[in-house]
Amino acid sequence: MLILAIDTSAVASAALVSDDRPEGVLGSFATEDTRSHAEVLAPGIHTMLSEAGVKGHDVDAVVVGVGPGPFTGLRSGIATARTLAFVWGKPLHGVMSLDAVALEVAESAAAVAEFLVVTDARRKEVYWARYSFADGELPLLEDGPHVGFAADLPDLPAYGAGAGLYADALQAHPGFAKEQPDALYLGRSALARLASGEALLDSTPLYLRESDAQVPGPRKRAL
Repeated sequence: MLILAIDTSAVASAALVSDDRPEGVLGSFATEDTRSHAEVLAPGIHTMLSEAGVKGHDVDAVVVGVGPGPFTGLRSGIATARTLAFVWGKPLHGVMSLDAVALEVAESAAAVAEFLVVTDARRKEVYWARYSFADGELPLLEDGPHVGFAADLPDLPAYGAGAGLYADALQAHPGFAKEQPDALYLGRSALARLASGEALLDSTPLYLRESDAQVPGPRKRAL
């Protein structure tokens, strides 16, 4: 199975992952900018597909990170994924973006039996979820996702850019203090879960907050 994975919950990233090749990865890209998703995502995907020699009809499914994340950035990735899946006539699946960091942690020597994945939610808050892990298994989501203050999180080892920002309040792992959700691990997580018969999410975004943009109320009468 060949999957195009997309995530814009923090940075813009995309990857082509396959379970038919030993290396598993046909191509990937990621930016470091957290505010230019709409400008870089579509050109980045086009270049990645071209360099890999892959056409839309070659892809078996599109997977998108559904957050949690800021409204504008998250919407860019989900809208792109929905458009490509529709145009190509391919299935579209959602994966919680924090799962990507959790899988990266689980595959590293830093993995522990229970841990937090924490990303920056701005406004002095973080997005977070709690996972458990046993060798040879995928990380299991135990609680979350949530948005809140770092000081209120469970006292567990914490991984991700949000943990690095609030290392004074969390047990931040130094090797993952800048780690953001990435489409490469998002796609690998999706492949593993589909192979095990697990149902994935749909593409409904996990904003966890109301949008800052509000519909104006009726005009006040002048008299």
